Amino acid sequence: MTTQNSAVEADRALKSKHRAMWAQGDYPSLAAEVIPGLGAVLTEACGVRSGQRVLDVGAGSGNAAIPAALAGADVVASDLTPELFEAGRRVAGQQGAHLAWQEADAEALPFGDAEFDTVLSCVGVMFAPHHQQAAGELARVCRPGGTIGLLNWTPQGFIGRMFAVMKPYAPPPPPGAQPPPLWGDEDHVRALLGDRVTDVSAERRTVRVDRFETPEMFRDYFKERYGPTISVYKNIAGEPDRAAALDGALVDLARDGDLGTGSGGTVLEWEYLLFTARRAG
Repeated sequence: MTTQNSAVEADRALKSKHRAMWAQGDYPSLAAEVIPGLGAVLTEACGVRSGQRVLDVGAGSGNAAIPAALAGADVVASDLTPELFEAGRRVAGQQGAHLAWQEADAEALPFGDAEFDTVLSCVGVMFAPHHQQAAGELARVCRPGGTIGLLNWTPQGFIGRMFAVMKPYAPPPPPGAQPPPLWGDEDHVRALLGDRVTDVSAERRTVRVDRFETPEMFRDYFKERYGPTISVYKNIAGEPDRAAALDGALVDLARDGDLGTGSGGTVLEWEYLLFTARRAG
């Protein structure tokens, strides 16, 4: 019993840390300014329409949940970090979208079996530390014949490489935690969902990001707004040499990724995996 209690406490502490990570900075503005169209890409791929009941897992400020609601679906936006909901509610109100917002752990969703017609996640569930547990929950709450749709950064793409750059400066991951960009690997996602899904479609795509005038502006923007980057810098706050090295590594990453096709700024392409499947009966 003591071992079980210790595991529960450890998981609670881990989730508290994750919630705090995403509550810092300003992820809602990053999502709105840098990748505003990705949520609509996912909802369209899932065929979201009026009359459906839809769950967005790791919804953040509603990048996918709001387009789903505007398509006429009955939507629940769920996230471990409810601090992100305020910005989402504001945007939903401005756009005339009506949806519910609910705090929820992707690895223990507070919903019934087969409760939703579509279960989707746009660069959200990929940050749940225990991939198999989260995948099981996605399948559990989706009705047989319903759609599971995921849009996640690939390991080989720009954001996947950014996490690889930051890894040496980050604290060691907790036991059993897996890297977020693995959710952008088709074989990994197929293995996670297994025979619980059929009619799989998986496609690598890219989103063009031309918001940053220079590689340094990209780095500084993420240092200010992106929770995972902020946390890594906090981990090396007392080590100025390492912080300077990470500063340089992030600039090099953006410089290497620059397509050089802009009229005066840095142009990047960020690769993601668009994955959809039917929940098996």
